[in-house]
Amino acid sequence: MGTAIAACGGKEPTAAPQAQAKTPVLPPKDAAYLAVARGGAPASITEAALAAIGGMEGFVKSGDDVIVKPNICVDFRPFEYAATTNPEVVATLVKLCLSAGARRVRVMDNPFGGSAESAYARSGIAAAVTAAGGQMEAMNPAKFRETDIPEGRDISSWPVYQEILSADVVIDVPIAKHHSRARLTLAGKNLLGVVQSRNKLHSNLGQRTADLMSLVRPHLTVVDAVRTLMDHGPGGGSLNDVRLTNTVIASHDIVAADAYAATLFDLSGEDIAYVKAAAEMGLGTLDLSAIQIEEIAV
Repeated sequence: MGTAIAACGGKEPTAAPQAQAKTPVLPPKDAAYLAVARGGAPASITEAALAAIGGMEGFVKSGDDVIVKPNICVDFRPFEYAATTNPEVVATLVKLCLSAGARRVRVMDNPFGGSAESAYARSGIAAAVTAAGGQMEAMNPAKFRETDIPEGRDISSWPVYQEILSADVVIDVPIAKHHSRARLTLAGKNLLGVVQSRNKLHSNLGQRTADLMSLVRPHLTVVDAVRTLMDHGPGGGSLNDVRLTNTVIASHDIVAADAYAATLFDLSGEDIAYVKAAAEMGLGTLDLSAIQIEEIAV
């Protein structure tokens, strides 16, 4: 495809760092706690949602090293099948980060279907990110290290990709879709792409995902609901299962973002085990009536 994908290199530390990413910032007082933008163009609704919660400048500062984590789970579906995050949403976030002064913006995932390079290309994300000035990065197996999860209730450590923990800013960009075991794949479930042995997390999936969320805390969550996979997830396979929703949800609060995204499937956050468990651990708010939500038509 002609797209360069950088692999992490360099000398590895002898022990895994136990520090997590910095605490997400709260939105300005005049900004929404959570924003929902609807319209036709993915770039426009992504920009509108970010503007409503205070702009990317509230999350990214000059010189920051940013990682964007979309869902690029397979290499056998283009984004139209709603198994992978919309490339225009990802590219727009890259552009906004660079405009805010980011030193570099890397985009990465750990596909379960196909290689990183083939999945990145097939999804359309590689071309879009490169055009936006970002870097696609293949996750180096040597950089997954056993890492303590101090707040974990079911798991106390897990092999986690260390770059995710050391980045200045992490942006979680899932696509909202059905999942055969978790009911829905949203931002919390999307974090399974930053660990090894993720199949083992499917035992007590709700609590173990929440435990991982207590360690890997994205500074910004942007849920791509431009196209939503309503059934046969996570891989999909039929356009009949795809609904054109033309929606983007943005918040610093991963639990609130997931709780709102669940409503697109006529569910609530309490219906999704990992969302409910994360709220019980104090990782975000489940009560949408208690927060300021701005809904925007673009």
